[in-house]
Amino acid sequence: MAPIFRDRTDAGRVLATRLGAYADRADALVLGLPRGGVPVAREVARALRLRLDVFLVRKLGVPGHEELAMGAIASGGVRVLNTEVVANLRIPEAVIEEVAAAQTRELERREHVYRGARPPTEVRGLGVILVDDGMATGATMRAAVAALRPRGPRRIVVAVPVAAEPTCSDLAEAVDEVVCAFTPDPFYAVGLWYVDFAETSDAEIARMLAETGKGERALGE
Repeated sequence: MAPIFRDRTDAGRVLATRLGAYADRADALVLGLPRGGVPVAREVARALRLRLDVFLVRKLGVPGHEELAMGAIASGGVRVLNTEVVANLRIPEAVIEEVAAAQTRELERREHVYRGARPPTEVRGLGVILVDDGMATGATMRAAVAALRPRGPRRIVVAVPVAAEPTCSDLAEAVDEVVCAFTPDPFYAVGLWYVDFAETSDAEIARMLAETGKGERALGE
């Protein structure tokens, strides 16, 4: 078992070759999921000459069982609740509000660091390519899709360089298209398929987005 990608930049370039149908489309944009998805998304946006932005998602974990999501919040003030989990566990509204408030503060902090005063990109009526650096269970991507859907995109495409095949198959039922460049079996973990899987910092994400605004097709053009 050997790594497939040198790093996230390499992975983004490979992924872009699977997304050629979206090149140069004024009605499409790329959204990277922080942190690791942003450098991948940057290379996809560069190769396809599309707009790039970040789409922040924060899971609302059940207190005491934070790995279990009772919902999610995302860029643009979107909140999505898993009504089945909330009902089955009889989670009080006050608890939901407390968890949501804490995660909103962190989301707002990251929004400020990543884009400053620039508002989130309008996605209504557009084809959106959601990019991450890989998917094991796909929980983060599912939350992103659920949070993005109410904002009215015309089409949602999930695109990752590497993923577990069952995860890609499951997600295909929730979105318009899933593009997984590689689906190794056995999968194990995302990081195993990268030579360099160092954590991406908030500062690096902010720099990537700033460079996009200056030198490439800036948001809002």
